[in-house]
Amino acid sequence: MPVNQENYFSIKKELGNNATLIAVSKTKPAEDILELYQLGQRDFGENYVQELVGKYEQLPKDIRWHYIGHLQSNKVKYIAPFVHLIHGVDSLSLLKEINKQALKNNRIIDCLLQIYIAKEETKFGLDEHELKNILELPDTSAGSVHELKNIRICGLMGMASFSTNMDLVRAEFNHLKSLFDQYAPRLTNHQQDPVGGQRATLSMGMSSDYKIAIEEGSNMVRIGSLLFGERNYNQ
Repeated sequence: MPVNQENYFSIKKELGNNATLIAVSKTKPAEDILELYQLGQRDFGENYVQELVGKYEQLPKDIRWHYIGHLQSNKVKYIAPFVHLIHGVDSLSLLKEINKQALKNNRIIDCLLQIYIAKEETKFGLDEHELKNILELPDTSAGSVHELKNIRICGLMGMASFSTNMDLVRAEFNHLKSLFDQYAPRLTNHQQDPVGGQRATLSMGMSSDYKIAIEEGSNMVRIGSLLFGERNYNQ
């Protein structure tokens, strides 16, 4: 299925400079990604490590690859040499592994902390207590995230419930934005060169709910089906 160019330009115009568009290209062939790349898109999101590595090897090297799936610690080493931003970091142990692999590659890897905001047990993420423990542990404390010199925590990421109840979705986004506002000083202080300029990143909103996410303060959206059509789950 060809890229929906009309949707792409419409969404880009709608977002303007207020939010970054991540084109979610998981399960889509390299040709589709290249078509969107030729229209000017540079940020692409993938969920599967092996697929991401294969696409990185095939496609232009100025693409900014975002890992947006649930990342296992033993897979970090495969994407550490090139990944632009890891969205779904949901534990301190994973942060430590990303830091370890970033050091091996002489890189600093940008990360977002994934917060559990949905009413679904299938979603991943930190709860508020875990978020507080990661971001508020004093810089001088043993085990502090500030000891991890090869990562930057650039912001927060969350996924709303898969629901037709848009009031519920809005409430979940609103809650994440309140946490983001609460911890933004910690995020920007830890990070010397934030993604997208001088602002921390709040990654929330997908094809079905990105308009609400933008209204609730998102500055990064992850859109796939509106651009590429429905995903092929048989791959």
